[in-house]
Amino acid sequence: MHISVKADYALQAILDLAMQPPGEPVRIADIARRQKIPQKFLELILASLKQGGFVESRRGAEGGYLLARPADSIMVGEVMRYVDGAGSRPARRRSDNPFSDMWRKVDDAISSVVDRTSFADLSRSWHERQAAYVPNWEI
Repeated sequence: MHISVKADYALQAILDLAMQPPGEPVRIADIARRQKIPQKFLELILASLKQGGFVESRRGAEGGYLLARPADSIMVGEVMRYVDGAGSRPARRRSDNPFSDMWRKVDDAISSVVDRTSFADLSRSWHERQAAYVPNWEI
C-alpha cells in the first residue's frame, strides 16, 4: 500500500483536530506547528478535506478548523481513499502468479484495519500511550 505525503498530512491534521476539545476551532498555524506540516500545503489539504465533508471552518478571530463529524465516525480508510483516490487502496497485482492469493489476503487485511480504525480510536490509544510515559515524581 502506498500512502502519499498529502494523505499522510491529511491523516495527521484530522487526528490533531480529533484530539482537541469538540466544537473548538483550531488555527491552521497551530496544526501546522504541532504536526510539522508546511502551512501552505496544509491550507490546501484542509480545503480539500472541507469539500469532502471531513472538516468545517469558522471565520473570525476565534475561527479555525474543526471536525465536521464526530471522530468516531471518521475512518482512516475513507480519508485515505478521498485524498489519494484508488492510489491509497492496496495495489492491484497480477492474478496469474503463485503469490496472487497471498497478496489479495494482505491487501484485504490492510483495508480491514484502516476501514475499522476511527480517529477517536487513534486519539484514545495515543493519549493512553502518552500517559504511560509520564514520569511519576512521587516519593
